[in-house]
Amino acid sequence: MSNDTGPNFQQNVSRALNDKQLRKNFKFAMGNFILKRKQIFSDESKTEQLRQVGNAIKRRVLSQLPQLLEELEEKCTRNGIQVHWAETTIEANQQVLRIMNAHQATRLVKGKSMVSEEMGLNEFLQQNKIEVVETDLGEFIIQLNDEKPSHIIVPAIHKNKQQIAEIFHQKLADTPYTEKVEELNAIARRILRQKFFNAQVGLSGVNFAVAETGTLCLVENEGNGRMSTTVPPVHIAVMGLEKVVEKLADIPPMLRLLTGSATGQLITTYVNMITSARKPGEKDGPKEVHLIILDNGRSEILADPQLRQTLQCIRCGTCLNHCPVYTRIGGHAYGFVYPGPIGKILNPQIEGLKKAGELATASSLCEACAEVCPVKIPIPQLLRRLRNESYASGSIATVKDGGYKKNVIETIGWKGWEMMNTHPHINAIGNKIMSRLGAKIPKIGPLKQWTRYRTAPKFAPKSLHQLVDEEGIQDE
Repeated sequence: MSNDTGPNFQQNVSRALNDKQLRKNFKFAMGNFILKRKQIFSDESKTEQLRQVGNAIKRRVLSQLPQLLEELEEKCTRNGIQVHWAETTIEANQQVLRIMNAHQATRLVKGKSMVSEEMGLNEFLQQNKIEVVETDLGEFIIQLNDEKPSHIIVPAIHKNKQQIAEIFHQKLADTPYTEKVEELNAIARRILRQKFFNAQVGLSGVNFAVAETGTLCLVENEGNGRMSTTVPPVHIAVMGLEKVVEKLADIPPMLRLLTGSATGQLITTYVNMITSARKPGEKDGPKEVHLIILDNGRSEILADPQLRQTLQCIRCGTCLNHCPVYTRIGGHAYGFVYPGPIGKILNPQIEGLKKAGELATASSLCEACAEVCPVKIPIPQLLRRLRNESYASGSIATVKDGGYKKNVIETIGWKGWEMMNTHPHINAIGNKIMSRLGAKIPKIGPLKQWTRYRTAPKFAPKSLHQLVDEEGIQDE
């Protein structure tokens, strides 16, 4: 969650570009991610076929999303999972709090969940005197340092082991400084194990929710997700409404795409399929399972035939790893929960263009994100659409705060450009004026910003038509 005016993106970018250690950390990490993905998807033909399958599954889901959500609720309820609906993040937070209060719970352990970050859940619960502990190692590290995730998959990717060692030494009482990865892992494991056993409620995200069976699928590599969902007596799962899939048979190809794109693995260490609370005779598992399904603007995105493709995202993070902008500035520069290419199209639609529309301009439109997206989201096309929406007129604008960049001076300027290029005599006069005065136009306002990173155009003393006439070339 962000403030009402949005982050100062330009300042964030400048700060990130001047942080040499941050640039070094990202250069090392991104290279590894790209290499691992190439190794796991080495056959281009088979990879493309798999991507087509993933795209088809998600498009089919979005075409019948309301019905699938109703089916998911019905099947989950039949399995004993209690389903709650939240139109806004405020409602979702209140529902988590109500469940906590119903069990007089004051301690919560969390598996990794981007939706909970979107909700601002940690801050909300802490304000209500509830202890919240992130159990994913990356999330645990940045929580200790009072930071937000810098990456969808690897929250602490912006830190190297020396920085992590210093955080543990300073933030954890009686912890000696060590840079040995095994020792750092052991320190985190020792602390978190006790938190798992003492927690009254566990919370997780959902990678996929199967409408056909009412099953919640959760993938991870550390075991913390399994501990969060089975050790505490109550499990709360939170998900965006787009995470549903139609059939159990859809899970294998989606897992293959998710894990290969996210971490370069054939499959993660743990794949959790949660269909009910603990049944009679079973020795472990929670006594209650709750599923909170969050909208937060997704229904409006779904209503647009083009922009609904945003909801195909499976949160693999590979578009971040291949983005030349993200790999140089990191996730915190964006100022919102979702960074990188997917954040550039998702945040403006959720938060509004006035607040987050500037993110859509932070792209070279190189299309690297579209080339690697496992479900073939045309991110560059959607970026262009959002840029156009920023200047759209009244009834034409469909995205929140559409047309916020439109102004009288620019409108007059474009009308003048249109007139100049549709009337030959005006065009000839304009060319003569620009050939003599164009280079002397003061670099102020938008022109100053444009020429900050670009060479100002030089206007030729004679137009192409004049040169052709002087050469005596006849029109055919």
